[in-house]
Order: sequence, then structure tokens, then C-alpha cells
Amino acid sequence: MVPRVKALILKLLNEHRVMTIATNRPDGWPQATMVGYVNDGFLLYCFVARNAQKYANILRDPRVSISLGSDAPRPLDIKGLSLAGKASEVTDQWEFDHVSGLRLKR
Repeated sequence: MVPRVKALILKLLNEHRVMTIATNRPDGWPQATMVGYVNDGFLLYCFVARNAQKYANILRDPRVSISLGSDAPRPLDIKGLSLAGKASEVTDQWEFDHVSGLRLKR
């Protein structure tokens, strides 16, 4: 990836706190939900309740799409990010504590 593009992506990730995450429901329809997130470089973390539909969706099918951005006074000033990836549950206690600390700093 071009260093300038990497820097722009990190800038966008660091400027926002909310993203849309789309998961696949059991019936095949997408489910898009706004969630708070933190990032550790290019790694994105969001907190999802275990009784939430999106948690069940991710356990069944880890493929997700994510978008974030903001409105701007002029259409050409709109900046956003859209990506696809695979989600997984954080089960390591050290990683969970690290992400919790990132969230508190945010």
C-alpha cells in the first residue's frame, strides 16, 4: 500500500468513533448496525453484546463490511472509508484489556 494512502486511512480511522458494520443474517439479508469502535493501527475493534443479533451473525458467518465517514459542507470534501473483512471474537484477556484501555483513551 502506498505510504500516503496508509496515512490517509489511519487519519480517517483516528478521526472517527462510530462505524457501520454489516453482517449477514440467517435468512441471507444484510444487517447494518452503527457501533462505536477503536482502532490499533489498522486493526478495528467494536464492542458487541453476546445477546445481540450481530454477534450471532458474526459467529455464523464472519464476513463483514464496514463503512465510516462524515458529511461535509461541500460534496467534494466528503471523506469516508469502506472495507470488507472477517470479524472474530477477542478471547485473549491481554488483548481485551488492551482494547479496553484504547477505548478509555478515546
